[in-house]
Amino acid sequence: MTLNLVTVHANASIIEQTKGNFQDKFRQLEEHLPTPNDYRNAAGEPGKDYWQQQVDYKIDVRLDEKKRRLSGSEIITYHNNSPYTLKYLWFQLEQNRFKTDSAAERTSVFKGINNNVDAHNTHEAKAFAKIGLKQLRRQQFMTDNELGYVLSSVTDKKGKPLKYTIVGAQMRVDLPMPLKPNHSTKLNIEYGYNILEEDAVGARSGYEHFPDDVREGGNDIYLLAQWFPRVASYSDYEAWHNKEFLGSGEFTLEFGNYDVKMTVPSDHIVTATGTLQNPNKVLTGEQQKRLKKAETAKKPLFIVTPEEALNNESSVINDEKTWHFKAENVRDFAWASSRKFIWDAQGYQQGGDINPHVMAMSFYPKEGGELWEKYSTASAIHTMEVYSRFTFDYPYPTAISVNGPVGGMEYPMISFNGPRTIWHDDGSRTYTLSEKQFLIGVVIHEVGHNYFPMIVNSDERQWGWMDEGLNSFLDGISTREWDSSLDWGREPEDIIDYMKSNVQVPIMTQADSVLRLGPNAYIKPAVALNILREVVLGRELFDFAFREYSQRWMNKRPTPSDFFRTMEEASGVDLDWFFKGWFYTTDHVDISLDSIYKLRLDTSDPDIDYERRRQSYQDKPMPLAVKHNQRDEYQEWVKMNSDIRDYHDENDRFSVTNKERNKYQSKLAGLEPWERKVLDRALEEDKNYYVFDFSNLGGLVMPILLELTFENGETESLMIPAEIWRRSPKQVNKLIVTDKDKVLVSAVIDRGRETADVDIENNYYPRQIIQSRIEAFKSKKRKGNKHRDIMHDNKQELKTPDVKVKKK
Repeated sequence: MTLNLVTVHANASIIEQTKGNFQDKFRQLEEHLPTPNDYRNAAGEPGKDYWQQQVDYKIDVRLDEKKRRLSGSEIITYHNNSPYTLKYLWFQLEQNRFKTDSAAERTSVFKGINNNVDAHNTHEAKAFAKIGLKQLRRQQFMTDNELGYVLSSVTDKKGKPLKYTIVGAQMRVDLPMPLKPNHSTKLNIEYGYNILEEDAVGARSGYEHFPDDVREGGNDIYLLAQWFPRVASYSDYEAWHNKEFLGSGEFTLEFGNYDVKMTVPSDHIVTATGTLQNPNKVLTGEQQKRLKKAETAKKPLFIVTPEEALNNESSVINDEKTWHFKAENVRDFAWASSRKFIWDAQGYQQGGDINPHVMAMSFYPKEGGELWEKYSTASAIHTMEVYSRFTFDYPYPTAISVNGPVGGMEYPMISFNGPRTIWHDDGSRTYTLSEKQFLIGVVIHEVGHNYFPMIVNSDERQWGWMDEGLNSFLDGISTREWDSSLDWGREPEDIIDYMKSNVQVPIMTQADSVLRLGPNAYIKPAVALNILREVVLGRELFDFAFREYSQRWMNKRPTPSDFFRTMEEASGVDLDWFFKGWFYTTDHVDISLDSIYKLRLDTSDPDIDYERRRQSYQDKPMPLAVKHNQRDEYQEWVKMNSDIRDYHDENDRFSVTNKERNKYQSKLAGLEPWERKVLDRALEEDKNYYVFDFSNLGGLVMPILLELTFENGETESLMIPAEIWRRSPKQVNKLIVTDKDKVLVSAVIDRGRETADVDIENNYYPRQIIQSRIEAFKSKKRKGNKHRDIMHDNKQELKTPDVKVKKK
């Protein structure tokens, strides 16, 4: 059976349209998907022989605050659950990505060419090249600091050195004995590296320095991720996932158990993936009581108060504490440490038998202020409430949001989020609507990543949309349920400019090759799923299928084919055309309503049809020459000479004679009974028949959402399924019949802007004036980009009148 499937797929690639210009937009996607097998079946489920590896870590790490350096030792237990024997293990060394000779740095491109110069990419353009201070700062930091891992030793469980080969940001460790299926091996690694300054380098983790704190030398916040050498993934569909970390493609990891001890300055507060094992050694008695009380609190409670955090900021203690955390069945581990942290927490009672209680917690400095106090932990709880409805109960004991230099980054149970309040000259702090919206949105998004990909463990490095897109879809639902009046940027209109641009690449493009990662991996797939839910499938079918996919692949590694197949199989709807168009092409939606023709039943009854023709003739515009003759009072000859008038002057061409009536009766006599019955009913109902001409100008086939407006003021909505484009994907006609009293006066496609149609002007028939705005200003004196700055500060400030004029 498998051989037959392979043969079909191989032959499908040679199918070619050589006659005419037909394009099959509904060709089965199955031709492009991997052949189903016993690891992943045709329904999109894990197959009967599905397997995945497990990697357990026991790590001791020390934070040297003065040197801003981590040094650690790890014991790795690798479980080979595959049916294959392994001779070596591959490791990811992400910190090596920041070495000046790394593949990421050597292949980075210069972005300082002035795009405003007409001769772009010519000598003239390069003469106007610019390098900013941020670029200089990054270059100087990376030159001045020795970055990347320093490996002190790599040994087996007995301490015997193992041969290893470093390949950029990866390492191959050769095993002393081949690792057979269903066996495990242990190895030890001792390592260290200098921590990045995140603001200088622009990484996913690092330290942030606060030079103005009272403490001599200032303070730091440490957000620590990709902080230990970790084994690369090994899967049924790719074997070793040893594509090097270049920056955009995130992480492909194995599940495992973590036992981690972090030694840090004793006045630091630490938070991490997992559960704190030694609270009695690192927390005061009062802090432990507060933490217990927070489990059942109705609002977040302070575990470390703002006053205590402010006192810690000026601490001069030089001793250390060791914080001990454990986490089970997670694919990664991250942590944060600082003496600046305020800590609040609230228990979330989600019900269920598996994990009824979760602690939602936030860690932030005074710079986070009231913004974080109000919204961070609350947003985390809201996220779990919404996401769990669409997927599964949150399975972890904690959900943590940490403020620091990273704008937004996710790890199991913990996320790093950047928005803050603003200092004022009087020492007060406030926040804008934009910052409030940013914080709520980013916490929802990053906490939401616990579901995708921390639990539904997709391959981020290859298919970034499988976590970012699915998560953005759900964070759109969550933010709308938080406050639908705010602009969260997950609606069809938010992707229009990208979809009609020349920088678009298919969603299925590997993450490091995408030209614009945000719209490609986040917004476009989120909008696509929103349209699939609200327009194509409807909520009931979509929600059932999406939940089925989520639960099938909990704690497993799905691929795109598993998602596509599950959504089809569980919804019961053929969606190949949708996934192929939205995910595999750069087509966009642009459906044009070109014309509408009104037809009327030709009854063959001369007393009816001739009168209709007379009325149609009379409705025609009068010839201009005749109109001018009447204006100039010319008299027609027949009216001045009545003696020459005859029968034909008294009866027009539409007058009925017995000849026409006899011919009609003869025709009726020749009809079958059923034909006469159909004709009589049609004559009695006298309905309106309209032929609509549609063009697909964007190439992406979609349902046609049609709204009809009638003379009586009523409106009617019709949804024509996408399959109307099956045999003619570029142009189709559709007959629409309305009752006699429903005379059509206008029609519009997608009035609610539900399908990301890029051109609304051709959606109306008859065409309409499109409302827009005019902005006038003296461009010569304008400096910078105030519009961008205003939009960043407060989107609501952009609500302006239709005409905006700057005064001189």
